[in-house]
Amino acid sequence: MSETAIDCSYSIEGSGPAIFLTHGVGAAEDAWRIITPKLKKKFTIITYDLRGHGKSPITNKEFNLDSLVLDLERLREKTNIEKAHFVGHSLGGMISPAYARKYPHRVLSVGMISTVAGRSEDDRKKIWKVINDLKTIGIKKTLENLTSRWFTDEFISKNPDLVSRRLNQVIETDKDVFINVFKIYAETEMINWLNEIKKPCLLITGENDGGCSPAHNKKMSNEIENSKLVIIPKVKHSLLIETPDLIADNLLSFLN
Repeated sequence: MSETAIDCSYSIEGSGPAIFLTHGVGAAEDAWRIITPKLKKKFTIITYDLRGHGKSPITNKEFNLDSLVLDLERLREKTNIEKAHFVGHSLGGMISPAYARKYPHRVLSVGMISTVAGRSEDDRKKIWKVINDLKTIGIKKTLENLTSRWFTDEFISKNPDLVSRRLNQVIETDKDVFINVFKIYAETEMINWLNEIKKPCLLITGENDGGCSPAHNKKMSNEIENSKLVIIPKVKHSLLIETPDLIADNLLSFLN
């Protein structure tokens, strides 16, 4: 397995202390588009496409979490930023703490949004069933089931354009890349090493996020000596799209 970092496509805007924002499975840097206007007034914001996503290249579709951490370090080097805050959503919320574990001297704080650790055996069975569905019945059909896990019914009915934009993004992602990153998300278990993260950590999840539940996040928060946990009422997994203002406000109050 190649351990060479890839030069990911990225954008940088704003001024002040730096925040690297890392998106999740089958998304792209525009996952943060509704949140960055608020953040960039006080911070330098770096968003980027994970390898094989958006405009970023792909050399090998069998990469792992370490590869994604190396890509983030390559990006930090390219932007000449000594230290920064690292925030991620979903899979990005695994990449950010994994980065902080490997490069603690580069990290001011860590944000984990809609992510998970401490999965039960039943949780693991459910997520591997999704991966099996992706392979057997295909991404498009599986997405129909995922939509109701990501968004509330009310949001789906009121914002069909935002929902279909998100789903199309997944469909346009290379199938093998999507399944590979979903596997990384399924295989990563942080509960045994979260206590190594000594930087301040913010954990945010939706009250009704089944896969990244408040219970999982309480377990995670208990492992980190300097952490704050925020549960957003009613919502599920796609917080960046469904409640962007709440996410931005919570990030700002934590970072300030």
